[in-house]
Order: sequence, then C-alpha cells, then structure tokens
Amino acid sequence: MDNNEEEINTETQTKTRSDLHLPRRFFHLLMGLSAGLIYKHYLTHQQAVHILGISTCLFYIQEQIRLNYPEFKSIFTKFNNYLLRAEEQLKESASIPYLMGMLLTILTFPKYITLVAIFTLAVSDPLSAVIGILFGKTKLREHRSLEGSATFFISAFLIHLFILVDIYPDQNIKLVAISLFSSLIITGFDLLQLKVDDNLTIPIVTALSLWLITALI
Repeated sequence: MDNNEEEINTETQTKTRSDLHLPRRFFHLLMGLSAGLIYKHYLTHQQAVHILGISTCLFYIQEQIRLNYPEFKSIFTKFNNYLLRAEEQLKESASIPYLMGMLLTILTFPKYITLVAIFTLAVSDPLSAVIGILFGKTKLREHRSLEGSATFFISAFLIHLFILVDIYPDQNIKLVAISLFSSLIITGFDLLQLKVDDNLTIPIVTALSLWLITALI
C-alpha cells in the first residue's frame, strides 16, 4: 500500500458526526427509501415484518463477527472505511438501531404512519445533517443548527403531506394541520439530542406523535 492509499484509509476511518461523510449518509438514505417504497407498493404487513426481522438478525450477526473475530477484519475493511464513523470501529454500527427502529415501527403502527416514519428517517435525518454541516451558521446547540433543523422540519412536513394525502384526499385543512403539528414535534425532539441513537428514536417518535395527533384530530 502506498502513502496515498494509507492517507485515504486514515481519513475515512476517522470520520465523526461533524464530518459530511456522504457515502454513509447516501447508504442510509438508500436503505430507508428502498425499505419504505418496497413496503408501500409490494409488501403486506406480515411480509414486511418477516423480511425486515430476518434482515435485522442477519445484520446483527454480521456485526458480531466484525467486532469479535479480527481474523475476518479484511472482509469488512472496505465497508468500515466508507460507511462507519471512527467511534463505530469498535462497537456496533448505527445500522443496527436504524433497522430496529424501522422494525419496531412496522410492528406497532398502521402502514401509512409507518411509511411517514420510515421516509422521515431516510430523508429528513441525512438531509438536515448535510445542510447543517455545509450551511449551518446559526448554532442552536452542539451538532444542531437553525438551517439544519429547518431542513428537517420542511422535509418532514413534505413527507407527511405526500403520504397522508391518500388518507385525507378531500380534507386539506386537516391534512396540513396534522402534518404541521407532527413535523414540529419530531423536529423539536430531534433538538434534544438524547444519548439513545436517533436512528432508533426518530421513526418511533415520528410514528407515535403522528398516531396521537390523528387520534385527537
């Protein structure tokens, strides 16, 4: 390995949440969008639970092999370099809570609510991070900016409208009100920055807030 290759590997292995890290964000975007679109158009609730449940278990096994059997390290080197942050080199990656969040949401909530939650996780989370890193000048707290949070809210609001328009086709005021309140709640929750991985909490909180709002309104 020459010096250039060593420098590239060193850079990719030390990415933190403050870095743009586009391959990782694109991977999470693609994974969430694929899961949501396949569930929306092709799978029943039972089929989605079976497929995602098996996928989560298999990915968990793969993570245990990666972490506990260094002799297989070379198999995961390319994956580690491009998709994992520095702190994930020695612990489970964020893909585990990502898959668990989607699975728990599918298990618990109606399909249309689950779709809003999955697409919010897939689109709003990485998009707000990219905008926040590139253009975030007004800091609200560590790792959160006004520009990033505004992007999260706007994208979540549009996702709500896109999915819920089939549920409320002739009730525009109700559609906008539900979408607005739910998007505000999840955006506010995202600002809390809890110690629990947001890949787990974002879909669950999105689905829960939307379920409560629709029940009340």
